[in-house]
Amino acid sequence: MIFKNKWKISGWLFVCIAGVWVASIISSCGKAPISNAQGLNIRYEVLNLSPDAFPVDLYINFIISNTTPFSFNINQGYFFVPALDTPYLIRVHQPGGGGSLLASRSDILTRGTTYSLFITGNVANKTLTTIFTVDTASLPAVGRGKVRFVNASPTGAGGIDVYANGVKAFNKILYPKYSDYIELPNGNYDFQLNTTGSATILQTLKNVSIQDGRLYTLYSYGYTNRVDSAAFNTAIITNR
Repeated sequence: MIFKNKWKISGWLFVCIAGVWVASIISSCGKAPISNAQGLNIRYEVLNLSPDAFPVDLYINFIISNTTPFSFNINQGYFFVPALDTPYLIRVHQPGGGGSLLASRSDILTRGTTYSLFITGNVANKTLTTIFTVDTASLPAVGRGKVRFVNASPTGAGGIDVYANGVKAFNKILYPKYSDYIELPNGNYDFQLNTTGSATILQTLKNVSIQDGRLYTLYSYGYTNRVDSAAFNTAIITNR
């Protein structure tokens, strides 16, 4: 009888240990995508520049990838994406998920590369669109940085010219397009945005520091015929 009771206790102990072991395996599997995210070294950012898209979520392979929704004109910076899976879906933020689909992309991503997704246009008149950029490029020469321009302003359809300290740096960048990177000597710059072929100044971004070895993206957004938070504006992000 004593032997039988000891066997029962040993049997239950074995079952408990096995259960803990299985649970630990399941737990580690659930965390795998998070650890793999930095392993892939793919950085991604979402810039919601559509004034009526409201907060949105990014779904990768039908799984939500962000913890905080992307709101209008708030740059959350880069984050690591968990996989190379597609599609990438932009949905209206809804607690619990399942918000209406606004846009989808199936871009081929590469390990060790940085990307940006600009959401622009208007939901109400069905002009919402996305601009996808590769933010990894060759390093500039010593003593220089690299800058490019993204025209994400729907009212910049006729083109935007960009001047760096009075010298034209980008000519007639149409909407929704972007330029190649160009090199600029280190220093501080005033970037002036004009309607192509016009002396009309749309916006000026003053005293921007261009540093050695850095990559930057200057972008426009908003509407020239608006005077509220959706009015034409410009900003810059550091890609590297």
